[in-house]
Amino acid sequence: MKLDLTVNGVARTANVAPLARLLDVLREELGLTGTKEGCGEGECGACSVVLDGQLVNACLIPACQVSGSTITTVEGIAAQTRLGERLAPVQRCFVDKGGAQCGICTPGMIVAAQCFIGTRQPATDAAVREALAGNLCRCTGYQKIVEAVQLAAAASAKEVAP
Repeated sequence: MKLDLTVNGVARTANVAPLARLLDVLREELGLTGTKEGCGEGECGACSVVLDGQLVNACLIPACQVSGSTITTVEGIAAQTRLGERLAPVQRCFVDKGGAQCGICTPGMIVAAQCFIGTRQPATDAAVREALAGNLCRCTGYQKIVEAVQLAAAASAKEVAP
């Protein structure tokens, strides 16, 4: 089936099997390999993307359901960098705070974190942990990830302050 969608701000078309997963379309058809497959069951969050404004697990979404949709992947967040920078602010905060280690969960964590930051909610420990609850990490113990999201949220709040 022909699939027309907007990915990271760019109109894209792919020919896919109707029951292909969004994860497979992103990685195999569109070459966006930043989105990772962890469990394939929607339990780990490594494949988190933003689909029409909602954080979803790409491994659970059939491709036939996303025609006409707008999707943001970790590559789309990276594309939001300032001139001369290689990482988006949320990515830089993950590096600065040591929130990225083995890299399997990191893309999904960054997408979920960016989604949370966009809500402009206060970045308390509890709020950040709740926002990231669908993303599992075996390396960091989460505290460094929470601190990275809090730092990114504070930096984002300063950018939009009058």
